[in-house]
Amino acid sequence: MGGRVFGDNDTLSALVANLVDADLLVLLGHVDGLFTADPHVDKNARLVTKVEKIDSTIEALGGTSRDGLGSGGMATKLEAAKLATSSGTGVVIASGVQADVLLKLVAGDSIGTMFTPIGSRKESRKRWLLSGASESKGQVVVDDGAMNALVRRGSSLLPAGITEVRGLFRRGDVITVVGKTGRSLAVGIANYGSEDISTIKGAHSERIGELLGRDFGDEAIHRNNMVVL
Repeated sequence: MGGRVFGDNDTLSALVANLVDADLLVLLGHVDGLFTADPHVDKNARLVTKVEKIDSTIEALGGTSRDGLGSGGMATKLEAAKLATSSGTGVVIASGVQADVLLKLVAGDSIGTMFTPIGSRKESRKRWLLSGASESKGQVVVDDGAMNALVRRGSSLLPAGITEVRGLFRRGDVITVVGKTGRSLAVGIANYGSEDISTIKGAHSERIGELLGRDFGDEAIHRNNMVVL
């Protein structure tokens, strides 16, 4: 992600869930789910079995829960759950040490904390992306060929069609796609940070790995993570 390592698997998994239109994202850790307090120190802590909206009250609970797995804890799991549910994917946070936890979840067992999606996947993603347009962290300017591919064919945005990068943004940020006249064409989730796109703009996708030393895919913005304006 641009200036920082895109290292917490929770957020990465939420982006993948968006990309593949997943019905459910399961985030596993050491704790059984989201609790009203830290269950390691408060015997009265209760498991929150269902969350319909991740608001400031729910987010505050994330700071009190421990999770020894990966680089993130409950706070990053809540951030990922907010991203996924906003795009129409249900999320479960549960214990990864419980036997057959995935089989039980698929069977419909109530395990951990269930976060319900906000509306349909398509409409939720569109609403979320459009709401993020006003807070867009940057822009990419595209040529006429890319503009036609986006607007008329609903194609993904490839690096080859990008002529300029404006602003600073990271992989996973919502950015705006504009034409050479300055007209806003689309908003979407950047698959590469601004520094990386500055390096690969105008290049064919097969050269991404050569130019960056890593490869997150052929697209600067995948069509599943983009809304044409």
